Amino acid sequence: MIDESAIRQRFEALAPVLDERGRRRFAAAEATSAGHGGIIAVMRATGIARSTIGRGLAELRAGETPDLERVRRVGGGRRPLSETDANLLDDLRALVEPETRGDPQSPLLWTSKSLRKLSQSLRDMGHTIGRTLVGELLHRLDYRLQANRKTREGSHNPDRDAQFHYINDRVKEALAAGEPAISVDTKKKELVGDFKNAGREWRPKGSPEEVRVHDFVIPELGRAAPYGVYDIANNVGWVSVGIDHDTAAFAANAIRSWWKLMGRERYPSARSLLITADGGGSNGSRVRLWKIELQKLADELGVPITVCHLPPGTSKWNKIEHRLFSFITGNWRGKPLVSHQVIVQLIAATTTKTGLKVRCELDQNTYPAGIKVSDADIEAVNLTRHDFHGEWNYTVSPNALALKR
Repeated sequence: MIDESAIRQRFEALAPVLDERGRRRFAAAEATSAGHGGIIAVMRATGIARSTIGRGLAELRAGETPDLERVRRVGGGRRPLSETDANLLDDLRALVEPETRGDPQSPLLWTSKSLRKLSQSLRDMGHTIGRTLVGELLHRLDYRLQANRKTREGSHNPDRDAQFHYINDRVKEALAAGEPAISVDTKKKELVGDFKNAGREWRPKGSPEEVRVHDFVIPELGRAAPYGVYDIANNVGWVSVGIDHDTAAFAANAIRSWWKLMGRERYPSARSLLITADGGGSNGSRVRLWKIELQKLADELGVPITVCHLPPGTSKWNKIEHRLFSFITGNWRGKPLVSHQVIVQLIAATTTKTGLKVRCELDQNTYPAGIKVSDADIEAVNLTRHDFHGEWNYTVSPNALALKR
């Protein structure tokens, strides 16, 4: 990346002793030294026109010897448009100022602020200007091309932080008692097939892996829904790769599979199970089927299951996101997920320097969507809501008949 600030500093240090030809030669030398993109960088850093830098480059390539008798006097030449057009900078600033976005009369409120459209808007105001000069002036006003940044989480419950503390306390209690505490969630659903996958990997030069141009579902392959279970104490993960709907039944079966194949061995004397989960999705706090499936799971395991949901809009803070899913994404970067088996193998091969290990299996069961849960069904769930935000924190205990079995 070209350091424009360094070019600007050198130019400002030499500008007082440079004549017109010296400035031209300086700009050309800096552009040559910078390499690709050097002309634009020097133009932005010094304010010297592209055509002037071009003339300097032509002189350097031709090896011309300066004619010291022909040097324009100081102050000669055409004055910059920003000096001759008193309102130009103010009008440009008004067009791009972020605070003007809320003004329905702002000329560019409902369109993109490209150099072409900015220059056209300025011409409509009576200015004589092209898009190249608009770009130079924007840099002088300290504007840069920038993408959106995800920082806002939206409105949040006033007890959001208190809920985080509540979850943290419950997890600490479980870990101190040697009881299992897991974080669960569904990873982003993935198209199965030779589709482009974000990221890059090393391949022979000039031979990128060819994938489909359009991301349309391949009917016979469909989508994969990886549901993860992360064991907080042991830094191990389980992922069930579903091929059907992402329902509460699928989520509960993933936890069931983790328990049978990993959890029971690690926690043979478990007297409870703590689950931290998002507030939405298949394991959402308002999903009735989720509670029905938890009842079935509690009856099978013979232990009470406590669920603590993250507050709305905070799913990125779920431990499974940054302790498991992020590493899975990094492991399969740039690799087309051409089959369910490839997905399973890539997930299972995910490891970290801190010792993360992952086990993954394909769940080929079908999970019908749209199952209705009656009031009678939900009332039959042996559910106890906690005193603090019972809609987020609750315990589902095994039914008496299940314990007798």
